[in-house]
Amino acid sequence: MSPKIEPDLIAVLEASRQDFFAAIDGLDDTQAAMRPAEGRWSTLECVEHIVTVEGRFQSWIHAGKKLETAQPNPENEASLTARVTDRTTKAEAPEAVRPTGRITTLAAGLLAFNAARDESVRMARERGSELYTVGAEHARFGPLNGIEVLYLAAAHARRHAAQIRENRVTLGH
Repeated sequence: MSPKIEPDLIAVLEASRQDFFAAIDGLDDTQAAMRPAEGRWSTLECVEHIVTVEGRFQSWIHAGKKLETAQPNPENEASLTARVTDRTTKAEAPEAVRPTGRITTLAAGLLAFNAARDESVRMARERGSELYTVGAEHARFGPLNGIEVLYLAAAHARRHAAQIRENRVTLGH
């Protein structure tokens, strides 16, 4: 394993976790359940979506095809982060990862998010550069290796942390 990959990726995952925590800090369940507008997700719905997507990304890594050679692409890692966190480009979530109301409190959402993020960090720590040999396919971003999938998970949580901040401004929280 490259000595730099694991700590860098873990730092990105942990910074994303802290950004998410900061976005929801101080909200109560009533505020978190409020939608800022028709067709916009509440904070609780954002949390559920983040948790669902992160679990889906992890399943891609677990079930990913084994690539014959490592496919490192630091430029794509940076590009994914920039593209995903850019909220000027709106995207509609696929039906499979849209919120269904299964997370009804912030406490439950935080537990679920922490469990999902802990698993992503564990994967990065235990599998390290071997994740470059795991192939996955994203409908929007195309072929990815396992490292890129985890960078995508971190950026995805940051994207929705920004959405939660936007919601808070709109709702006056």
